Amino acid sequence: MWRRRPAGGLAPRTEQKTAGGTPAPQNEWDNVFTRPAGYDSVMAQQFKSGYVAIVGRPNAGKSTLVNRIVGQKVAIVTSRPQTTRNRIQGIVNRENAQIVLIDTPGLHRPESALGRQMMGEVEAAIEAVDIVALLLDASEDFGQGDRRAVDRLLRVESKRFLLLNKIDRLPRAELLPMIEKLSKMGKFDEIIPISALKGDGVERLLEKIIEYLPEGTPQFPVDQYTDQPERFLAAEIVREKAMESTTQEVPHAVAVICDAFDETEKLIRIRATIYVDREGQKGILIGKGGSALKKIGTSARKELETILGTKIFLELYVKVLKNWRENPQIVRQLDWHWQLEQMAGEK
Repeated sequence: MWRRRPAGGLAPRTEQKTAGGTPAPQNEWDNVFTRPAGYDSVMAQQFKSGYVAIVGRPNAGKSTLVNRIVGQKVAIVTSRPQTTRNRIQGIVNRENAQIVLIDTPGLHRPESALGRQMMGEVEAAIEAVDIVALLLDASEDFGQGDRRAVDRLLRVESKRFLLLNKIDRLPRAELLPMIEKLSKMGKFDEIIPISALKGDGVERLLEKIIEYLPEGTPQFPVDQYTDQPERFLAAEIVREKAMESTTQEVPHAVAVICDAFDETEKLIRIRATIYVDREGQKGILIGKGGSALKKIGTSARKELETILGTKIFLELYVKVLKNWRENPQIVRQLDWHWQLEQMAGEK
């Protein structure tokens, strides 16, 4: 599980002191949940804690929103639709609340084993959460896919938020009529216009989320900002770079599994395999003299070093696994929850 790491490495930070001799905060997170005297007996009932599922059609901006609110990259983002394939939790800590955001694959009609698993991930995310927030792209015309997404939101029993994203691309004069039209489609607890990319309206969204969450205690430590293992992050970052560097059918044919993740005090050694459907796709990913694969590896390594705060040695391989998207057993192996279960069983 990822925790906030000190910049420059994995070693514990050296405590600094203020001029008065008291310990100085290392960053904005160190003093979250600092509790005044009498907190447990008087204030505990006012603390909010809960889960929020972020759903929407492909490319609505779900992962961008989760990353912005968490303040850390926990989900990869590309211009390709259906980039997110698994449920990804991002944990947000405030002095009066802990919010667990669940990023989900884009809502679509599945035509493969991969698509069916992705839709299963969405349904699993919607179950037993406190709030379901549907993201709509306000810069695009409202179509049948959006209508189906709204209808799905209206069937949930949790609190319902309708979020109009990408308002930075929309003339202000068009926003109010859009809100009025959508409000007539059903009962929403909140309709909130935002820009996940620019940050407009996001703080108000957070305030509303906290307002609707139930009272409770934190579910995760304050320094943890996702429930994913770091080896899954490594695979996802490699997949992001592979998707960004290719076109046409290749991005959707890419799957990445982290084969080894060996961590030492000064270095993390990662070995990962990129899987594709066909030999031609393999050649595109490798490139002439391995140039394309080297570019993918370099870009992924640099980002992982920034996120994890330590040196990374990244070793990549490319293999063909014909029609893997149609094979439920192979698709299941891409789920990090399944991977963890298998690793636990081997111990």
